[in-house]
Amino acid sequence: MHTLLLALAASTALIGTAGAATVFPLDRATILAGSPFDFKVEFDGSVKAEDVKIAVNGADYKAALGGDVEFIASEKGKDDAALGSAVLLRGVKIDKAGAYTVEVSAGDEKKSVTWDVYATPEAPKAKNIIFLLGDGLSVAHRTAARLMAKGMTEGKANGRLAMDDLDHMAFIGTSATNAINTDSANTMSAYMTGHKTAINALGVYADRTPPTQDDPRVETIAEALRRTTKKSIGLVVTSEVEDATPAAVVAHTRKRDDKADIVGMLYDVKPEVVLGGGSAYFLSKDVPGSKRKDDKDYIKLFQEAGYKLATDKAELATAAGSDKLLGLFHTGNMDYALDRMQLKKGSVEKFPNQPGLVEMTKVALDNLSKNPEGFFLMVEASCIDKASHPLDMERAVFDTIEFDQTVALAREFQAKNPDTLIVVTGDHTHGVSIVGIIDDTIGKEGREKFQVGSNAGFPTYTDENKDGYPDKIDAGRRLAMFVSNYPDHYETFNPKLDGPFEPAVKNEKGEYVANDKYKDVPGAIFVEGNLPKDESTGTHTVDDVVLQAAGPGADEFKGYMEESDVYKVLADTLALGVKQ
Repeated sequence: MHTLLLALAASTALIGTAGAATVFPLDRATILAGSPFDFKVEFDGSVKAEDVKIAVNGADYKAALGGDVEFIASEKGKDDAALGSAVLLRGVKIDKAGAYTVEVSAGDEKKSVTWDVYATPEAPKAKNIIFLLGDGLSVAHRTAARLMAKGMTEGKANGRLAMDDLDHMAFIGTSATNAINTDSANTMSAYMTGHKTAINALGVYADRTPPTQDDPRVETIAEALRRTTKKSIGLVVTSEVEDATPAAVVAHTRKRDDKADIVGMLYDVKPEVVLGGGSAYFLSKDVPGSKRKDDKDYIKLFQEAGYKLATDKAELATAAGSDKLLGLFHTGNMDYALDRMQLKKGSVEKFPNQPGLVEMTKVALDNLSKNPEGFFLMVEASCIDKASHPLDMERAVFDTIEFDQTVALAREFQAKNPDTLIVVTGDHTHGVSIVGIIDDTIGKEGREKFQVGSNAGFPTYTDENKDGYPDKIDAGRRLAMFVSNYPDHYETFNPKLDGPFEPAVKNEKGEYVANDKYKDVPGAIFVEGNLPKDESTGTHTVDDVVLQAAGPGADEFKGYMEESDVYKVLADTLALGVKQ
């Protein structure tokens, strides 16, 4: 590789989109003025440096992009296969808002893309943002949470969810740049950077080379906050803190499973509050249970950087007043709310004192709100998704109720701090539907106790202790919830009281087949999967998610929006286009 000055395109005529060149950022990218990003062009074949021509709005690209590109004669793919030539320029900034047309050519390869570079107001509209995300949150999760927690009489809900009363709404498109389908990495990355990307990617445009951390980068919201403000940053999740959703706030990698490296990226940004699971990736490789392959002890590094460590409820309570707080309550993902609160299954016996999402969020709000400059807090109800994948809908809905109680806490904070924007959304959907009632009171088993139409009536969940959760999920008449996509499995028509559901297991051929553990449950029926045999659980669906918001800036959420458009509203609300 070598750096050289490329020839200025002599002609200002529009270069057509025919040909095999790929330009990053992609066509129709939206870019915050002053926000750093990497510029890259990938040519399908081998080209000469002197043949490469780049123009921005018909003029020398260097004026707009601020430097000379690096020419790469031949990029290497898997097993050193030649991939074609490329040019690369890291850390580009465009300070002036406007429409930009980038025209690239080399021989027969041509490409033209347009970028929308946008500015933000001089003054922020809000001091704080609380961004609450239910991973996999679908409309059916919300409906089920309302029915379980509040009940229904004569067709009308007996109460409302906290999220029901957020007064601005939009439908949000979730697809990736390489598929209509989606995952938590590319979706949250779009929310947190304003750039759509490929499945599994975080804070980068996914290029063609094998290394996972050399792809063209875009700025994350945490980096924008550090660059332009003195606000505090908080992350609260029930997953591993290096999982895709929290990682998207800080990380740059093509592969969301680069979790050991993502911990390092967390450390580089140093959010003031980090709470969740995932301690295995913080521990040096010589510590039992570590998932690192090096000697780095990130718990020690965070502590040396002034962080108070908490590993259970009691330690979280004593650390609540600390300026910097690292809470790691599980080596992996935290347990489902249903298991933590009622059933004590899963790994609760091993980690008996895990705090809940509401507790963690309260501590985070107390800590972050001490900063007179304000804060950005991201809260994820991670386990809604993690229960929906294995078709374990009671656990998914219980976590949805916990999420809504966290929304209620955020609304209480907002009532006292009206300069706070609250955003509540999902990152993608699951194909979940409520179809009727499972009725244990009629003396039948299996599908014979599945009631629909006028036979369904209403569920009979109770909440005698008034904690907002059903006293038990195996009520005599309970919701019949089913998923649209699934592997081979046994449908039992019962909640999984003995532990989280594992619908399919791998056989000797490497295929996922129905788990015989559930074969002999009375009334269980075999359900042939509609997914390929290499899928072990249900998958994400392509449906739009619902976003709701309240507070300063919330009026910008309306109609249909892409997830990348949401970032533009966040940036506008906090005036991230202006050094504060």
